[in-house]
Amino acid sequence: MSRDRLVLVTQNQHKLKELRPLFKKYDVDFETTSIEKHEIQSDSIEEIARIAAKTAFDTLQRPVAVDDTGLFVDSLNGFPGPYAAIVLKSIGYEGILQLMKGKKERTSRFMTAVGYCDQRNLESFVGSMSGTIAYEPAGQEGFGYDPIFVPNGFSNTYAELSLNEKVSISHRTRAFEEFLKWYTSSLGKP
Repeated sequence: MSRDRLVLVTQNQHKLKELRPLFKKYDVDFETTSIEKHEIQSDSIEEIARIAAKTAFDTLQRPVAVDDTGLFVDSLNGFPGPYAAIVLKSIGYEGILQLMKGKKERTSRFMTAVGYCDQRNLESFVGSMSGTIAYEPAGQEGFGYDPIFVPNGFSNTYAELSLNEKVSISHRTRAFEEFLKWYTSSLGKP
C-alpha cells in the first residue's frame, strides 16, 4: 500500500531539529504546514492530539501527524499538565519555580502524545520521561521547560544536555518512535 507524503503540523524549529534525525532513521519524509494546530481544552494530551490530527486532516486532506506535550508536576497536583504551553506563555518556567518555592517533592514527568490521521486511521501514541524540577534554571539548549527539567538518570537539565543526548531519551522521541514504528510497518513504504 502506498501513502501520501506525511504532513507534520508544526512550525516549531526546535521541535523540527529534534525530529528530523528520527524521521530519517525510519526513512520517512515529511513536510510541514503553516496551518495552526487546533487545540481543544482537555485534561488528556491524547485527546488533544487526536482531535488536532483529525481537524488538520479535514483541512488538508492529507495524512497528518500532530503532537501535544504536557508537563505534570506531582507537588502541584499535575499542574500545568496539558496546559503547559499556555502556562509557559503566561508565567514561564520561572512561574513554575515560584509555585514550587519551599517544596521538597519535585518529581514530575513530561508526556507527549502524537496524533495521526488519514482517510482510514485515527491513532495516538504516547511517550513519557520522568524526572524532577530543578531548584533553579540551568543550560542554554532546547526550549520551553528544558532549563528546569532534570530527567531521571541525569544530574543535568534537558537544557544542559547536547541535542543528541536529549533526543536519545526525550518524551517526544519516545512518542514519535512509537508512531514511526507503527507508520512504517502498518502503512508500507511511500
